[in-house]
Amino acid sequence: MLKSREDVERVREQAEKGLNRQKVRAMVCAGTGCLANGSLKVYEKLRELVSEKGLLVDLDMTGDACGEAHSSTHTDCGSDASCETGSFDGAESFTADGNGIGIAKSGCHGFCQMGPLVRIEPQGILYVSVKPEDVEEIVEETLIEGKAVTRLLYQDSSSGTAVKTEDSIPFYKRQHRVVLANCGRINPEDIREAIAMGGYHAIAKVLDEMTPDQVIQLINASGLRGRGGAGFPTGRKWGFAQAAKSLKKYVICNGDEGDPGAFMDRSVMEGDPHKVIEGLMIAAFAIGADEGFIYVRAEYPVAVTRLKKAIKEAREYGLLGRNILGSDFSFDITIKEGAGAFVCGEETALISSIEGRRGMPNPRPPYPAAKGLFGKPTIINNVETLSNLPSIVLNGPAWFKSHGTETSPGTKTFALAGQVVNTGLVEVPMGFPLRDLVFEVGGGTRTGREFKAVQIGGPSGGCLAKDQLDVALDYESLRKVGAMVGSGGIVVMDEDTCMVEVARFFMQFAQNESCGKCVPCREGTKQMLALLTKITNGEGTEEDLELLEELALTVKDGALCGLGKTAPNPVLTTLKYFRSEYEAHVLEKRCPAGVCQALKVYSINPDKCRGCTLCAKACPVGAISGERKKPHSIDQAKCIKCNTCVEKCRFGAISKE
Repeated sequence: MLKSREDVERVREQAEKGLNRQKVRAMVCAGTGCLANGSLKVYEKLRELVSEKGLLVDLDMTGDACGEAHSSTHTDCGSDASCETGSFDGAESFTADGNGIGIAKSGCHGFCQMGPLVRIEPQGILYVSVKPEDVEEIVEETLIEGKAVTRLLYQDSSSGTAVKTEDSIPFYKRQHRVVLANCGRINPEDIREAIAMGGYHAIAKVLDEMTPDQVIQLINASGLRGRGGAGFPTGRKWGFAQAAKSLKKYVICNGDEGDPGAFMDRSVMEGDPHKVIEGLMIAAFAIGADEGFIYVRAEYPVAVTRLKKAIKEAREYGLLGRNILGSDFSFDITIKEGAGAFVCGEETALISSIEGRRGMPNPRPPYPAAKGLFGKPTIINNVETLSNLPSIVLNGPAWFKSHGTETSPGTKTFALAGQVVNTGLVEVPMGFPLRDLVFEVGGGTRTGREFKAVQIGGPSGGCLAKDQLDVALDYESLRKVGAMVGSGGIVVMDEDTCMVEVARFFMQFAQNESCGKCVPCREGTKQMLALLTKITNGEGTEEDLELLEELALTVKDGALCGLGKTAPNPVLTTLKYFRSEYEAHVLEKRCPAGVCQALKVYSINPDKCRGCTLCAKACPVGAISGERKKPHSIDQAKCIKCNTCVEKCRFGAISKE
């Protein structure tokens, strides 16, 4: 049990000592994406081969509170009293010369497009797209001989050369990792590795040196704004809760990440769960709470498992529970698994869900800071917001404000998805140019086709065109162009994307996920979806465009909660920046991108048609006619756009536009 700040520091030193017994260490990405691509088999193979050579040395992963470091052949701690403070001396006799090899699972490295990933420390070598059959060569050439396996390195398409280290890869070059600093660099299932990287040092400092008022003043001075979407100043929110008169208060971590294409919070919870816990502890101390919840969707099983283990470890080390680190501060955490409703990302709906009621928003005021969970003052911060807190406490507000912009300080994580070369998780300073994120970090469009649009901020965000590529990624700049930072999901689209269909897709999502409590959202999204469907089916009119925009503004103004108010954003921004596409659908009955099935026109090239009649025989509605061995034609009035004729034609005579 850790009973003081000095104990935390001692465990850090001992953990570093244990890790230094390893001459080299292979970190295998065990984030959800890499696990799905088979990284666990790579990990198991690495351990098997290194163990066979008698070189495997790692920290004991059993989760006991003694904190003893073991070699792969040493498993008995004994009853030494030093176990209470986490002694690592047990590893000394086995690897005193530091020639052992460590194999560990890590959280997400971020470069998801190239997974499974294996990082070799301390050289910083990053291997991409690793398969089990590559493992033997990695062990022999890299882990034992210290040589890089060129064929497994990232290949820079612009220079045509293999890039050896992670920091030299364009995807990572301009990133500045604060929240993601430990993701991919520590074993998230071992608290000692978190402590070795500075974990729980911030809460130790807070409990040893600071008052709740001083903590709130510190966060206010940093300018930290909520990373969940709205960007409300974190310190101000805490101040409201602290001032509320109540003997019982709560803090909640919002890990209900429901945006399509977003996986920032999931990756942090998977890769550095102790940072989330520590951030929640700092928030609780500031407002006077003794109980906290982490609300995470059940669709994140890896995150749930690692959070549960992390909480268990923190309790065993005395970092959760009564009189933490010998102070008067007592605090514990409960995990609440959500059922996947998008609306539960909204604060009041999330509270309802924790209370066992249907997840539906409630009117504000009162705000949760005054009357929240079980009617008590409650602070809700998302995963990324909380994960910034330890760094701010340890480094100070000036350090935090040295990144980002004056009004949007710090960094922001983004999930790059869609038609982009480098999909994955990135962290850049606030104010980072959107163009640089898409083309330098993201590598541009993976199809080779021209960039067309980017959807930023999730289903509630906006769609921006090429003319907006120079916008800065901060709260104010994005708001001016009709978009929002949101949770940080970014979907890149190329010229083959129909923006009307994009708007319809997101409206379909919003309508499906509407809780139905308020009329503007329940009925407004339904009618907007009907209009968008009508337009993509080639049945829209100019009046429909006017009505669509009017409905969007009505929902934006009249919906009960923030999710309802922002649901029309994809429609409003596509109408603003891609209106010509809407007009083509309505006036010309044409989809410029050739995506909308109902607007596709099938035609037969007479120069290529051999009159074989296969297409005519296959057409289910008899829309194709013509004499044998002579060019055929398609009756557009009968054609149902089923594509059967294209599939049957052996001469490439049938095209669709």
